[in-house]
Amino acid sequence: MRIILLCGGSGKRLWPLSNEVRSKVFLKLLQSGDGTRESMIQRICRQLDEVGLLPHTCIVTHHSQVEITRNHVGEHIPIIEEPFKRGTFTAVALAATYLHEKLQVDSNETVVILPVDTYADPLFFQMLCRFPDVLLRSKADLALLGTQPDHPSNQFGYIVPILPQENEDYAFVRQFVEKPDKQMASRLMDQQAFWNCGVFAFPLKFMLQYLKDKGHPTQVEAWLTSYKQLAETSFDREVAEHTQSVVVLGYEGLWNDLGSWPALIDQFEDKVIGSGRISDDSVNTHLVNELPYPIEVICVPDIIVAASTDGILIAKKEKANLIKESLAQVPRMPMYGEKSWGSYRVLDYWKDEQGNETMIKKVQMTKGTNTSYHLHFNRQEVVTILSGNAEILMDDKLYMLLAGDVLQIPAGVKHGIKASTNLELMEVLLGNELDKEDITYFANNW
Repeated sequence: MRIILLCGGSGKRLWPLSNEVRSKVFLKLLQSGDGTRESMIQRICRQLDEVGLLPHTCIVTHHSQVEITRNHVGEHIPIIEEPFKRGTFTAVALAATYLHEKLQVDSNETVVILPVDTYADPLFFQMLCRFPDVLLRSKADLALLGTQPDHPSNQFGYIVPILPQENEDYAFVRQFVEKPDKQMASRLMDQQAFWNCGVFAFPLKFMLQYLKDKGHPTQVEAWLTSYKQLAETSFDREVAEHTQSVVVLGYEGLWNDLGSWPALIDQFEDKVIGSGRISDDSVNTHLVNELPYPIEVICVPDIIVAASTDGILIAKKEKANLIKESLAQVPRMPMYGEKSWGSYRVLDYWKDEQGNETMIKKVQMTKGTNTSYHLHFNRQEVVTILSGNAEILMDDKLYMLLAGDVLQIPAGVKHGIKASTNLELMEVLLGNELDKEDITYFANNW
């Protein structure tokens, strides 16, 4: 059995902590078993490892999030890069071609698609191991995991089953209903409908045949080439809703989709994360603060306050989901990002009347790591070492820099930075289109 983790997102639902570079699955807000904080992707990889499935796992994500994904999961999990964000159907299809062509996976092997923002207990992950047997016994093309609703919600999709066969642990699916209103959700609950956990399982040959029947390629490079022209669509609507033979396994236990502020803060053990305080009369209020400045909340109940360099959100919990619609109107430059070598924060940015741009970034690098060897066409950089020791390779000449040293890197000059120790530095960028990845990479010379 193979596990495909779908990882990514636009970074709008949990703004301002999430952005286009650091989506919600990379926020280290969840309590781990040892008392430290972990991200959603770290949690789910840990849980897959506990049931022996992590060695059989691949991750699909947009190419802009490959480095931050590596930062959270390490080097041992294969990552499949998407050139464009095109929804879960294209991600699953790309993964299927990758398993078939690159990993030579047997076409009869079961593939399980799992959203990385799934929040569940260990039993949930143990149940994944039952999919191959259920598919074999039911002779279904597709198997899903559903959980019994405890209230009528308009935030989840529903799976309406046919009454289960006697002595079977699965039921065939009658229909899917995507995020109904609460009145309809109540009627679906009367029909023993499940919440759709977003987990799909199928024999690899099913997906390969589906692609062939629809005229899609089954080779990785051909699929990648066609990405730009593809419409964004979900696996549910493209495949599941049009597949005749589908079964669902019922799951009883902890499950949630951490796709919103209300859902996420339900899992917090502390009301305050970061610098700040909440008064005793601010009942059911939560504060998450990444800024170095304290936030005081006094006599304001039932709200979420979240602050980062990307902005500040203050919202009633029941209305916090509206932030996604609000952000859709205005494009925003991410002010925080993570790379394989560390992280950066944008401290300031401005553009003068002539259109010349300036950006100031604080960069933290981990000892022994390095950036790529690259150049920028439209910008120059001024690097100031704040703490630690750095090696900067510039046009194949090596510079050794200590705290207080400054180095100017002109536009069009190849360069890379290596952290001899844990390293903090300030970058001043001068030029145009500073919010874009205006870089060309060269062979790594470290």
